[in-house]
Amino acid sequence: MTRAAQALLRRMFDAAVAAAAPKECVPPHLPPRPRGRTVVVGAGKAAAAMAQAVEAHWDGPLSGLVVTRYGHAARCDRIEVVEASHPVPDAAGRAAAERVLALVSGLGRDDLVLCLISGGGSALLAAPAAGLTLEDKQALIRALLASGASIGEMNCVRKHLSAIKGGRRAAAAAPAAVVTLAISDVPGDDPSVIASGPTVPDPTTFADALAVLGKYGIAEPRAALEHLRAAREETPKPDDPRLARARTVLVATPQLALEAAAAIARAGGVAPVILGDAIEGEAREVARVHAGIALQAARHAQPAAPPCVLLSGGETTVTVRGRGRGGRNAEFMLALAVALDGHPRVHALAGDTDGIDGTEDNAGCALAPDSLARAAALGLNAKRMLADNDAYGFFAALGDLVTTGPTLTNVNDFRAILVAARGR
Repeated sequence: MTRAAQALLRRMFDAAVAAAAPKECVPPHLPPRPRGRTVVVGAGKAAAAMAQAVEAHWDGPLSGLVVTRYGHAARCDRIEVVEASHPVPDAAGRAAAERVLALVSGLGRDDLVLCLISGGGSALLAAPAAGLTLEDKQALIRALLASGASIGEMNCVRKHLSAIKGGRRAAAAAPAAVVTLAISDVPGDDPSVIASGPTVPDPTTFADALAVLGKYGIAEPRAALEHLRAAREETPKPDDPRLARARTVLVATPQLALEAAAAIARAGGVAPVILGDAIEGEAREVARVHAGIALQAARHAQPAAPPCVLLSGGETTVTVRGRGRGGRNAEFMLALAVALDGHPRVHALAGDTDGIDGTEDNAGCALAPDSLARAAALGLNAKRMLADNDAYGFFAALGDLVTTGPTLTNVNDFRAILVAARGR
């Protein structure tokens, strides 16, 4: 069963990724051609592939610039593609942000700004607010990444340290119409959180951002905290007239990806159970809960009788305390392995749909009933490696990393736990 189970899990993951492919989800949502100019701008891990889809289906002239993560570019003829750093911003992202603001400034009412947004855009468009440096933002982002802060909390802070996020890009484009096509990678699909909502009114405040830093005990860099305390220029709010002609369309979401995976499971004779598309929390804690549900299914046929597969999405976090390697999906899987303790009928796969688990070179990893036994034979201690945040090292040694390369889309984490029927 092991080989067949792993093959089925991989087909489900591939289906989830394919459901969010820009070439499929972008064209049906393109707006009508305007009387004036069409300027395309965007940011995110899927931005270049989205721009490519726009070029293939747009029936008029257009120009523009999008920024994506290093290694995630796609060829475009009329829209310039720039690569920059993620998750910590760099000078290339800062320069791209400045150029995007220049491109959308000075437009008229007959013009259209087509904004292509996907996960990762917060780091890729780095325009520090007046008085802040790129180094200030880099230091703060590193601290937030290590703290275990949620994506919503991180983006609240980012918006209040930026000249482009939190609706500021749409405000700069007024009075032109702004249509944002977004691929959601955030729990709850809130447009104001996706890539820190550069074209969406921001409901959060400077005080909210300060509260996030206080919650995680982050007191440096001082320039960033002083900027937040000064609260000189709030982000555009829902009643801001500059955003009156801005609208957002979600073209792909985590739920649609999970439903695509569920269809593959049904076709394979396995009952799918979608636990949720917006699950957050510490990766190892989320893993323990998922393990409990899987064991309930194996022992008591609840919430579904085996063969069944538990599917979930969202974005977990990792509070880094050790010195090992591994993204949040690998950490989830190692904690799951420890909690399941080699149950003979449970297989699993977890991966980031963008193809990169955190900052590693793998999308995620796979787990089989014999994973702990094989690791022990190699002298690996799963609990010790989990404590050291070294899930990557654990699964790399087993040869169980799932490697896809950049997928050019992103609907966040994908998790599938397959519970086989007795005797299989």
